[in-house]
Amino acid sequence: MIFKKIKAEINYIFERDPAAQSVFEVITCYPGFHSIIIHRLSHSIWNYNFKWLARFIAHLSRGLTGIEIHPAAKIGKRFFIDHGMGVVIGETAVIGDDCTLYHGVTLGGTSWNKGKRHPTLDNGVVVGAGAKVLGPINIGENARIGSNSVVVKSIPAQATVTGIPGRIRQSQTLREKTADKIGFDAYGETTDMPDPIVEAINRMLDHIHQTDKQMLCMKQALKEAGIKCSEEKIPKLEGFENILDKN
Repeated sequence: MIFKKIKAEINYIFERDPAAQSVFEVITCYPGFHSIIIHRLSHSIWNYNFKWLARFIAHLSRGLTGIEIHPAAKIGKRFFIDHGMGVVIGETAVIGDDCTLYHGVTLGGTSWNKGKRHPTLDNGVVVGAGAKVLGPINIGENARIGSNSVVVKSIPAQATVTGIPGRIRQSQTLREKTADKIGFDAYGETTDMPDPIVEAINRMLDHIHQTDKQMLCMKQALKEAGIKCSEEKIPKLEGFENILDKN
């Protein structure tokens, strides 16, 4: 039974990390794998009420892996910590199945009071590098938290959160339609664009969409008043992508 669980952990690492070359490499060189195996041991010892021994084992694990997991934290199946250095998981944190954390993530508390004070992550949550998830909040199933975000409020399932403080990103559907209309395929987001440019272009696309809605209302009002309006198509902005590349 134990070996089946370990095998499941290793298989999940292969699913999430294309750099993994072999089972032997995972077992010997992956601190995230080491930390979760040691945590399973310290958590069992904690549940048997050997508190000091559990804490001491967790302390040794932190020295070995650079990952600090309180032995009381509850962690589900197939949990993967990629790279791992600087990850901190607090005492009352609860993590569901198939979750992934990257280096520098903190699942921390915001209170000195006893009781639930750390986050709960539902199944399938991914937390990007350097993100801080703080307080007794709930992160919904399959939610995504962007790198270096600071999340202090509960997040619904399937949501994507970015920024400080973390905010849910709005649907990209309207932006995609507007961008396609003006001939800009990237709709304000590419993997190599810095955040200020992404935000500026997204705001431009939102403004264009709102302007289009107002123009349609005006045209409809003029039509009802018997005034004809031209039906010229909006020309596409050729070379828009090249301008962005130069900047």
